[in-house]
Amino acid sequence: MRWKNLGEKPVHHCKWFKLNLADVELPDGTHLDHYVLRQPPVALCAMIDDQDRVLMLWRHRFITDQYGWELPSGGVEEGESLAEAAAREAEEETGWRPGPLTPLLSLVPNPGLSDNLHVVFSADSAEHIGDPVDAFESDAIEWVSLAKIPDLIAAGDITLANTVAALLTLCRIRGV
Repeated sequence: MRWKNLGEKPVHHCKWFKLNLADVELPDGTHLDHYVLRQPPVALCAMIDDQDRVLMLWRHRFITDQYGWELPSGGVEEGESLAEAAAREAEEETGWRPGPLTPLLSLVPNPGLSDNLHVVFSADSAEHIGDPVDAFESDAIEWVSLAKIPDLIAAGDITLANTVAALLTLCRIRGV
């Protein structure tokens, strides 16, 4: 049963998102107003070393007032490819430059509200190039064993949907 978007009117616009109000027609012909959050894509980078460890950030998210492990990530800048954004964010947030990037997965975390595409890349190597440029992004940067990932998720130490999906995918691929 397909819902039809008959048009959207802008409610608010800033550099991070556009909030629109859509006129939606349901399959039975009923119309309803539905808010739609339009957001640019997000790119993530999972850097894995030769010991099956992934480079993670321990950071606080003020909106939920929670700490947790996350992969380096951020928005894609104008004229930048998703892979370029993933590599740039990894360097800025960790001080490590990823090796060649391979697409790992794509997801839309909240399709009932937003069109925000998240694309995760993996790298089987990384080179330390210095301190992170965006040191304010995290309290710690650590190599975390993939074998510990399921327990960290179960304990609530990894809750960010894109990070959970990426790490569970890596665990499956690597047989961890």
